[in-house]
Amino acid sequence: MLKSKTFVKKTRSGGVMKIVREHYLRDDIWCGSEVCDSCKQDSPVLQQDPCLESSLCKCPHYILPDTNVVLHQIDVLEDPAITNVIMLQTVLQEARHRSAPVYKRIKDVIHNVERHFYTFTNEHHRETYIEQAQGESANDRNDRAIRVAAKWYSEHLKKDQKEEGFQIILLTNDKKNKEKAEEAGLVAYTCEEYIQSLVANPELVDRLASTPDDVNEIESGKIIFQEHLPLSKLQQGIKSGTYLQGTFRSNRDNYLEATVWVHGDTEENKEVLIQGLKNLNRAVHEDVVAVQLLPKDQWVAPSSVVLQDEGTTEDDDEEEKENSLKSVVHESMLKPTGKVVGIIKRNWRPYCGMLSKSQIKEARKHLFTPADRRIPRIRIETRQASTLEGQRIIVAIDGWPKNSRYPNGHFVRNLGIAGDKETETEVLLLEHDVPHQPFSQAVLSFLPKMPWSITEEDFKSRTDLRHIGVCSVDPPGCTDIDDALHCRDLENGNLEVGVHIADVSHFIRPGNALDQEAASRGTTVYLCEKRIDMVPELLSSNLCSLRSNVERLAFSCIWEMNHNAEIINTKFTKSVINSKASLTYAEAQMRIDDTSMNDEITRSLRGLNRLAKILKKKRIEMGALTLSSPEVRFHIDSETHDPIDLQTKELKETNSMVEEFMLLANISVAKKIYEEFAECALLRKHPAPPPSNYDMLVKAAKSKDLDIRTDSAKALADSLDAAQVEGFPYFNTLLRILATRCMMQAVYFCSGMDTDFHHYGLASPIYTHFTSPIRRYSDIIVHRLLAVSIGADITYPDLMDKHKQAALCNNLNYRHKMSQYAQRSSVAFHTQLFFKSKGIINEEGFILFVKKNAIVVLIPKFGLEGTVFFENKDKPNPRLSFKEEIPTLTVEDTVFRVFDKVKVTISLDASNVQHQKIRMSLVEPVIPGVSVSPQSNCNSEPDAKKPKLES
Repeated sequence: MLKSKTFVKKTRSGGVMKIVREHYLRDDIWCGSEVCDSCKQDSPVLQQDPCLESSLCKCPHYILPDTNVVLHQIDVLEDPAITNVIMLQTVLQEARHRSAPVYKRIKDVIHNVERHFYTFTNEHHRETYIEQAQGESANDRNDRAIRVAAKWYSEHLKKDQKEEGFQIILLTNDKKNKEKAEEAGLVAYTCEEYIQSLVANPELVDRLASTPDDVNEIESGKIIFQEHLPLSKLQQGIKSGTYLQGTFRSNRDNYLEATVWVHGDTEENKEVLIQGLKNLNRAVHEDVVAVQLLPKDQWVAPSSVVLQDEGTTEDDDEEEKENSLKSVVHESMLKPTGKVVGIIKRNWRPYCGMLSKSQIKEARKHLFTPADRRIPRIRIETRQASTLEGQRIIVAIDGWPKNSRYPNGHFVRNLGIAGDKETETEVLLLEHDVPHQPFSQAVLSFLPKMPWSITEEDFKSRTDLRHIGVCSVDPPGCTDIDDALHCRDLENGNLEVGVHIADVSHFIRPGNALDQEAASRGTTVYLCEKRIDMVPELLSSNLCSLRSNVERLAFSCIWEMNHNAEIINTKFTKSVINSKASLTYAEAQMRIDDTSMNDEITRSLRGLNRLAKILKKKRIEMGALTLSSPEVRFHIDSETHDPIDLQTKELKETNSMVEEFMLLANISVAKKIYEEFAECALLRKHPAPPPSNYDMLVKAAKSKDLDIRTDSAKALADSLDAAQVEGFPYFNTLLRILATRCMMQAVYFCSGMDTDFHHYGLASPIYTHFTSPIRRYSDIIVHRLLAVSIGADITYPDLMDKHKQAALCNNLNYRHKMSQYAQRSSVAFHTQLFFKSKGIINEEGFILFVKKNAIVVLIPKFGLEGTVFFENKDKPNPRLSFKEEIPTLTVEDTVFRVFDKVKVTISLDASNVQHQKIRMSLVEPVIPGVSVSPQSNCNSEPDAKKPKLES
């Protein structure tokens, strides 16, 4: 049966176009139930004996949720206890339109055959399709369609029942919908009523999201926050310039302070400071908010106070804490300051953390403390508090009423015991949004069938380079080898240098499930003991890895160079190589240094090393920056997998050698793809930092009477080279570490969507990523562009669409940033494990930053940073005086400046179960009442206070 809608539409040119939409209705859409005999279905999904036992409904039943239940109670629907659910097409279409993440989650549940979720296409069934009535809203029409489908199911199954009393339960939290359903003779309950009635699954109640009615049931009736303005008023205000729209970023070290990064191109008021609980007005980290600027006489400076939320009640007086943020500062230090007047878009996600169990006996309401300090504590209701204490759990926010100090939320699931290595790894992957689920069968189905070998067809379109002395140089234990190199003499006296990169794009074809998964993951994430691959292991550690003595497909960039490392010509080709050696940096260095060795590979390495030194010298002369960051390496016990030693990574000449040729290949490829595809080349840029970013570096150098010029990368590089302090060899490294903190993040972008291509750190006018396609999706796209430009592959629409490329770049930038944060968290966790076993250690360090009530100290031996606080709840506070201009902190009569040498004790502070941290206490200089006496190195843990939880 065919239904059609006809309407006319005015075209851009002013003409009128008649549009006919056809809608097919069918009789052969089956109900999907084993109970039914009349439907001719091969494999029904809904079981004959649903196992859910409800005190409200004694007979067997199927659940049919409406759209709002799917959108707001998805955590309940995801629970394995909920089975035999009818998902209507109307509900799925609405869910898809209103929330893409929820739609994906419900689709994943539907695809799980063990859950028995059945999709019924009611919009194309002759007996369940309905037309929208005149004057009826789309929402009311959809509610009616859901009731009609529920009624049809109820009557349809009654006809075919082998036993009496089989029911369909409509779950709806909409009062009107429920009333109308009951009037129509349907069985309808709210989600809460039904879940609370489940006899065998009382724990499911904890997963219920609070509804607007629950939100009003707050203990304190006192209005704490100002009402948020409605969206219509916010949009008017943003248009007129009264309000500014931006992304809300909470301060990790101070829960009463945040910044809003204003959207738009104007430099003025790019960053608005928000201070004080009332001004923060219930915004949560990463929300898109509207802010109103305060009058200039109310502008403040960012606070140097470190402040964590330790309040346990609604009535905690915040005024005293807010006053501690204020200090008299020079007018130039003041920042545009504002207050949040409304929320444009909530960006809430499920949060990992721990339960702070209420002290009240038998209490059901407890505070949850997120692992991320930027997220406020969340009030949840649970009957499992005793079980969940000491566990890492996931909680979702439901809402934040204006009369509540904290947002309300609900329990989602338990991750495991806090401190357990597996649990903590899961937490850091979830908190940094790292996709880490096993690859699905759909993805794995696109892998090559084993045994795999290079075919005659492959050789026809490739250059055979198997005879050349190619080798790879990587860190020890590396199995995903992306790159290999060679250098050999040519007959004309010049040199041939080749960079050979794994040809991953040969195995991952555009648009298939494997490609989509790699694009979503964006990057491989390296944790201390674990690698979360971007592509399945068969590719990453085997078929794509350029291991020695096996034939592999590669994409080669080959230069002819003279002995001054000047490029005479460049050639790109798909190739077949056979690496002659897989070396570590140390092994390669040993070959270069050992004069008795003179084989082909060693000669190649020496040639590469000599050219690399020339290339590096040229880059530095052009203004490339040599920055520094303390990187650490753990030695892991082979049995317990705990770290037994921790030291900073030692970089050899061969590290620099490989880096120089990777940079050269990336620059050469960037020029080629931009030349061929000016509108859709995927490039990487590093923006120059705004001058204000350098303030801390310039001030720090001034404390040693040194002048740092920041007007260009070259000026900065030269002044860093010249910045030396006699008798203090580590000073220059410290200065470079500070300079690194001033830098902007390098980002991927599409050439057709930007005009500034410059890479500030490398002093290169154009740059991209080509050399690591096993672990970066950006490089796969670059390989595809390069292959098309040399005629080695065909193009496809998305590759040439600059808007699609720009959207892809946004995801890659996000994934790259989150992977860096995850790696840092992994290092921090393993550092804690190391110090847990070591007890208390005394070490020398240098001051990196001076705060209002603390100093941040770097320990060079471990590449470790920690904070020494001078205010302690258990002791009388010393006399503190802080100067902002050239940062100094005077404690009693001792002055602390950046770069000062100090001696500290390092231990693991386990007093906070959730946020265990490295604690540093001052030993030298000796300040009576402040310094501690040096501790002997013992293997006992430092005394921990009674475990507690902080935000």
